[in-house]
Amino acid sequence: MIEENKNNKFQIKSDKKRFFFPDEWNSLMKQMKEDNRIFFELMFNTGARFDEAQHLRPIDFDFDRNNVRLWKTKTRAKKGEKVGSPRTISLSSSFSNKIRKYCSKIKPDQYIYTNSIQGANQLIKRMGQKAQIKNPEDFSTHNIRKTHGMYLKALGIDMGEICTRLGHDANTYISHYGSADIFTDKDMRQIKELLGDLYMRQRRY
Repeated sequence: MIEENKNNKFQIKSDKKRFFFPDEWNSLMKQMKEDNRIFFELMFNTGARFDEAQHLRPIDFDFDRNNVRLWKTKTRAKKGEKVGSPRTISLSSSFSNKIRKYCSKIKPDQYIYTNSIQGANQLIKRMGQKAQIKNPEDFSTHNIRKTHGMYLKALGIDMGEICTRLGHDANTYISHYGSADIFTDKDMRQIKELLGDLYMRQRRY
């Protein structure tokens, strides 16, 4: 049972390394209003950190090439960085079309999402409870990023490519992502459907 404190904040978190199984993710998204859903789908489809995704605007997307430039990225002080290195990553054609329609409703330089990370995390927990996801208190925005990485691993994407996409190093990848053999055939079909043609598009010359 989920317990909340007087400020309506969940305190129990039994598994910090949880990711969403496909049916859990679909159930969660059905509970979300459009503005929240599109942001969480943006995180899900890119694997971006909350801060990276929160700073995205319509002008950061190249819809002709189905990619997005993450310009507000993590600064790695241990590696001598003073600012984070921008990353340009691909989008599936289906999600590119979806986010393009949403971006047409707002100003080119307007942030897509303005809620705080604390508010976003609490929303995920509340909607997870409503969706009857097991242990919804385990989930936060970080688990969306972890889900993206696990799905790419399940699809057999090269570790180097996943690390480049997520802004990880190899040690972080190894310590954070478990075996993809836990997914059933049904899970794999749903994963492919959720990620669309990401990494599956045929090049045309």
